[in-house]
Amino acid sequence: MTELLVADSFLVANGKVRGLDLHRERFVGSCAAAGVDAERFWDEQTGRLPGFGRWFPRFELQGSGELAVQLRPAPPIGGRVRVAVLDGPDPRTAPRVKGPDLELLGKLKESAPDRADEILLLDADGTVLEAAYSAVAWWEGGTLCLPPADRPLLPSVTATLLRRIAATEDVEVSEHPITPDALRNTTEAWLVNALHGIRPIHAWGPSPIDPLPNSQAPLWQSHLEALATNLP
Repeated sequence: MTELLVADSFLVANGKVRGLDLHRERFVGSCAAAGVDAERFWDEQTGRLPGFGRWFPRFELQGSGELAVQLRPAPPIGGRVRVAVLDGPDPRTAPRVKGPDLELLGKLKESAPDRADEILLLDADGTVLEAAYSAVAWWEGGTLCLPPADRPLLPSVTATLLRRIAATEDVEVSEHPITPDALRNTTEAWLVNALHGIRPIHAWGPSPIDPLPNSQAPLWQSHLEALATNLP
């Protein structure tokens, strides 16, 4: 199997995408760091994506230096989510680049205990970095919180969009570390990514489902969806 150097995926829903400029920046920048100019390829291929239906294309830079696109139907969108915490250090080799660790992360997610939908990765100090396929955000009262950007994190398009929404809605944003136990006891915690948007954490490990009757997720999901723009 050819080594995957860079990858980027996003939801296309009836010809609209959230944060396409940010996906372009992340993919093209990672390709440039690997010595490949992907700007023209990205622009040509995004212009060919279908303007109908739901798709989850994956742009790739393979170890051979070849650029490719997999046009995949979008999986079902998830709602509430159960999480587990990885027992051990973050095993990724390139946490700031999407691609090299995708196979490893897929195996971690599939083997998560307690039938968890996602698994949280921890930094060396035991604080939460992100999940296998999602960034982490949480609420402390009326403040939207995220892990510090200087930690070994994948630059999350959806987390960046949440920051933009917070600025528009005059919501305070704070970046600071948090342990899994502290995260569990916050006002509300989310997993966010390009496919699902926002998924509130409703259960930890084997614990019962928390209904979260006052979740802010539906309102903020609508804010996210309002940012979707037409394909070029």
